[in-house]
Amino acid sequence: MAPQPLSELTTIRVGGVPAEIYEAKTRDDLIEHTLGVWRSGDDWLVLGGGSNMVVADDVSELRVIKVANLGIEPVRSREDGRVVIRVQAGENWDAFVAHTIAQGLAGVEAMSGIPGTVGAAPVQNIGAYGQELSDCLVRLEFLDYETHELVILEAKDLQFGYRDSAIKRGRPGVITWVEFELQDLGGLSRPLYSTQIAADLGAQMGEQVPLMEVRNSVLKLRANKGMVLSDSDPDSVSCGSFFTNPMVSDTFARSLPESAPRYENEDDDGLTVKLSAAWLIENAGIAKGFRIAGSKAAISSKHTLGIVNTGGATAAEIIQLAQFVQTQVSNKYGINLVPEPNLIGSFD
Repeated sequence: MAPQPLSELTTIRVGGVPAEIYEAKTRDDLIEHTLGVWRSGDDWLVLGGGSNMVVADDVSELRVIKVANLGIEPVRSREDGRVVIRVQAGENWDAFVAHTIAQGLAGVEAMSGIPGTVGAAPVQNIGAYGQELSDCLVRLEFLDYETHELVILEAKDLQFGYRDSAIKRGRPGVITWVEFELQDLGGLSRPLYSTQIAADLGAQMGEQVPLMEVRNSVLKLRANKGMVLSDSDPDSVSCGSFFTNPMVSDTFARSLPESAPRYENEDDDGLTVKLSAAWLIENAGIAKGFRIAGSKAAISSKHTLGIVNTGGATAAEIIQLAQFVQTQVSNKYGINLVPEPNLIGSFD
């Protein structure tokens, strides 16, 4: 029986039929089959929730390894109220967040509703509403493509950046499990760092509020942007945010209109400024709901950072629209927007 098309396994619903789809049901199975694929020299892809990728229309030589949901292991507690949880790579990210909240553990509550699996999260250093995965990741187990060896990578080894990591920058391999350090704060969240959550809850920045209130607020805010997967919301047939917010120098940021949102960030390279990709897109003349004539790919009707499949779009149409957005923003502001999802296959 031929494998099913990857359009049926990705949240943006594009992608051709691969040579193979193999579901790894145990950690050892995942390692063994992955090594076999690597030794064959074939093109390969590890597939979790299929949420942060655009797969080409022709992937007939690709071998796909789908990671099963293998669960969450018991916590290891410390006397200072911190606990460590080991989570298998195939665990659904939002299910993991819901589990931590049910256990009264703080640290990932503001990342509710992000689609995908736990194993994919460190590659992108996912984050939202003032929290990032790098804030609480302790270590992970990694099957290294170059050496074919299992290694333990500590947080410092991953060289996390904004939606970035050493793995994303060119260290291919497979994550088998991830450990997180969370906090028992008596059912309260970490101090709020999001003005949007604070405003929604009528709270102050830095205040601690019940974990479930944060989760409910985040899910509402994300749903309003079409960023929560839902069969009833056509704007959720996407990869989520398609572009990362650009990081620029303070000098460059000052050259933009005063109305351009900007967020200062102090790092090893000095003062940098994070801009709003959504603002840049809108002010480059691309409105919500925009689409290229004849295309079934469109800008979300709720949020200009989303590119959606309105029904039957090809991967080529998704990429065509993304490139159009990049060109418009570059022509007006001299900024090259960087796609957030992984682009799998050839898009010539």
